[in-house]
Amino acid sequence: MNTTALTTAAAEARGLAMDAVHACNSGHLGLPLGCAEIGAVLFGESMNFNPDAPRWLNRDRFILSAGHGSMFLYGWLHLSGYAVSKDDVASFRKLHSITPGHPEFHETPGVEATTGPLGQGIANAVGFALSGKRAAAKYNTSEHTLFNHHVIALHGDGCLQEGVAKEAIAFAGHSGLDNLVLIYDSNDVTLDAMAEVTQGEDAEAYFKSQCWDAVTIDGHDLAAVAKAVADAKANDNGKPKVIIAKTTIGKGIPEVAGTAKGHGEGGAKFIDSARAGLGLPADEHFFVSEGTKAYFAEQKAAKIEAFAAWQATYDAWAKANPELAKELTEGVAMATPSDLSAQIPTFPEDYKDATRSAGSKVINAVAKAIPQFLTGSADLFGSTKNYLADQGDFSASNPLGRNIWFGIREHAMGAICNGIAYDGLFRASGATFCVFADYVRPAIRLAALSKLQTTFIFTHDSVGVGEDGPTHQPVETVSGLRVIPGVDVIRPGDAEETAGAFIAAMMRTDGPSTLILTRQAIPLMNHLSAQERRDGVLRGAYIAVKETEALTTILIGTGSELQHCVEAAKQLGGGVRVVSMPSVERFERQSSEYKESILPKACTKRVSIEAGVTDIWWKYVGTEGKALGIDRFGISAPGDVVMKELGMTAEDVIAAAK
Repeated sequence: MNTTALTTAAAEARGLAMDAVHACNSGHLGLPLGCAEIGAVLFGESMNFNPDAPRWLNRDRFILSAGHGSMFLYGWLHLSGYAVSKDDVASFRKLHSITPGHPEFHETPGVEATTGPLGQGIANAVGFALSGKRAAAKYNTSEHTLFNHHVIALHGDGCLQEGVAKEAIAFAGHSGLDNLVLIYDSNDVTLDAMAEVTQGEDAEAYFKSQCWDAVTIDGHDLAAVAKAVADAKANDNGKPKVIIAKTTIGKGIPEVAGTAKGHGEGGAKFIDSARAGLGLPADEHFFVSEGTKAYFAEQKAAKIEAFAAWQATYDAWAKANPELAKELTEGVAMATPSDLSAQIPTFPEDYKDATRSAGSKVINAVAKAIPQFLTGSADLFGSTKNYLADQGDFSASNPLGRNIWFGIREHAMGAICNGIAYDGLFRASGATFCVFADYVRPAIRLAALSKLQTTFIFTHDSVGVGEDGPTHQPVETVSGLRVIPGVDVIRPGDAEETAGAFIAAMMRTDGPSTLILTRQAIPLMNHLSAQERRDGVLRGAYIAVKETEALTTILIGTGSELQHCVEAAKQLGGGVRVVSMPSVERFERQSSEYKESILPKACTKRVSIEAGVTDIWWKYVGTEGKALGIDRFGISAPGDVVMKELGMTAEDVIAAAK
């Protein structure tokens, strides 16, 4: 280890952070300064990556869970040779820069995940590690090793206090993810105060109780950091690893170092004296010495050479294993079979069951067509019915299993699925009851922000849940998901629309889909072909019943309430059109001509019905229309009784239309 070069690099990384935060008078200095030696070891020696190929399949993945310390990551990406220039660093937090306030996936080369909401990055890292374990088991052969990388995540006390982190840590330990290394920036400080005000946990004892290996080191000792990382990467004993690095927050600015004031930009006003204390030139900001540039250039050359050797291994592997190579290539490309619909059997005309049950049949067909597809449930496989038959359960002893048992950990489930999606080798889905979507909501929001193809499956979608009562009857949840930008919410109205919902989720590669499925049975719309219904879902809305006379009335239904529109139309006369609208988001992406063909402006007599809050539907029924819904909490009674009591029947649609 070149201690002199790494010590100098750490000082210059501190200078970059100081200059960037001072330039915009915004940001967090505490972690970039406190973890500079950790960054020097990771990016200057210990991690395997190729700055010229940021998505190299066998790179070590680094996730900055404590995303507020983003200048730590930007500084080290710049020093180690990624396409993050001095000007990019100087543009920290400025409009349209590639160095935003918190790291964002797709925005900056070398950023593996969008982080900032504390704890999410830890759970994302668990997803990366799960993906890596499965990739090694799936694609490595006795002759060729394609995947042997590690996942390294840096976090602080704030991340560790969040419940999502604790859920993910428990899952990782139980699952034996020994390719995962957490580095805990343990500086005994949170934003408001010293950490002792809010925590008294024995970190080593906690991690060990969760089936992790744990070691505590001086985080400013380069040799200690390097040894701890090397030991963690070398030890494949079936346990994930945590390195508890004792550090001084804001190290390098004596006025705030080691205090809560060192967390944010409070130390920026002292940077002139701090830079002098680090030996940085007073007349050159964003300074990187020629010696540091030469050191990292040498490191980059060695990493590119290692990448070339791996590429030769990959080429030989692909030649020897063409089918596996095809599967891996298609997985990375998120390729969906053009005939996916044809690979999902149609339902018999007399089929009448819950869309969660239809979803069970559909998801198993999807899994056969897309071998990269994985699914999991928060201890509800028996109820959400997304279990993949004959595909095995993921575990330490069976990393090839495609069913993930998350336990009662909805928040971590969503973030772990996002980690799998970030990694880009497999497709992830997770399921729970719709009413618990708010436990998953932060992960859904980040999936949308990061444009991840994560599929969230929510069953028991309405007051039709029945006897479990209002605690388990979601009335606001579906509309609450619809207001998140970039999320497709799909609530199918029969089994064939359910097939369309899964197809839509697989075809969409620029954002997440949430599939909202019923507990109660609903009939098929046999007057339409299966393909018409499936294609209709892809467009978000379509004509389910065409008027036979001059158009007078439009009935709009979704989910289990669509059947009531179909029944009402039979009694209201030939001038009635029924529109199925399983996904308002997909409908809004259609052309204005298509939308007009479905909901012509000239027809203002409109009724919508959905067993949930009505707010969203006024956009489609207009001021002269009527939105039937449930703007209150539910009732504990049998589902059909609750539906009738709360006005969710064909008779109510007829009355509203009249």
